[in-house]
Amino acid sequence: MWVFPLAAAIVAFAFTGSLVRRWLARHRPYELAWALALAMYGVASAALAWGVLDGFSRTAFAAYWIFGAVLNVPFLAAGELMLLFDRAWVRWACWLVLIFLTAYTMAVVAGADASSVALAERLPSGKDVFGDATPAHRLPQLISIPSYVLLLAGTLYSAWRMRGRPELRSRFVGTLLIALGATVVAGGSAFAATGALAGFSLTLLAGISLMFWGFRSATRSLARVATPA
Repeated sequence: MWVFPLAAAIVAFAFTGSLVRRWLARHRPYELAWALALAMYGVASAALAWGVLDGFSRTAFAAYWIFGAVLNVPFLAAGELMLLFDRAWVRWACWLVLIFLTAYTMAVVAGADASSVALAERLPSGKDVFGDATPAHRLPQLISIPSYVLLLAGTLYSAWRMRGRPELRSRFVGTLLIALGATVVAGGSAFAATGALAGFSLTLLAGISLMFWGFRSATRSLARVATPA
């Protein structure tokens, strides 16, 4: 099962590189936010692969939890907001919130106790590692779930605005694929909570691949629209 999260990490890092190159060429802030989110997916997936293959250390599980269970979704959602609302104050507000959430998440996880017994499981759950209803265990409920709702609402609204416009068909399809991929990854958390490694690994790879496909389709469409005839 370590092969599937490793493949997910490779997909995530490959697309991170693509987004970084686009950001360096165009300096679009939403591409930077998405690149950071995909890099987090890559780190979390690599940590999961390593933990499944060689056993979870506290550091490996913390990386998986921070970047996979908590922080990547807010960065995706912030990128969607920056894309929808191209205003300086929106960008500044997004970055300030992301900096706060990152610092808060890392501080909470760093200060949390971790059960060595739970870490010995093949796929530890945050509930078992940190303890039920502890601050570290509740981070996804506090941060990831509201961010996912915001991301889904933003992508569906973006798709709705593009309906009936043939020149934006690729972006329309890409936006829906991003929403679908994020939903697949979010749904995979049910497998993680129950320790179902096979289901979680497959949904992780499928979700990241769908988002990769969607991002490529949407950004190709954006490039065509932005290029003058």
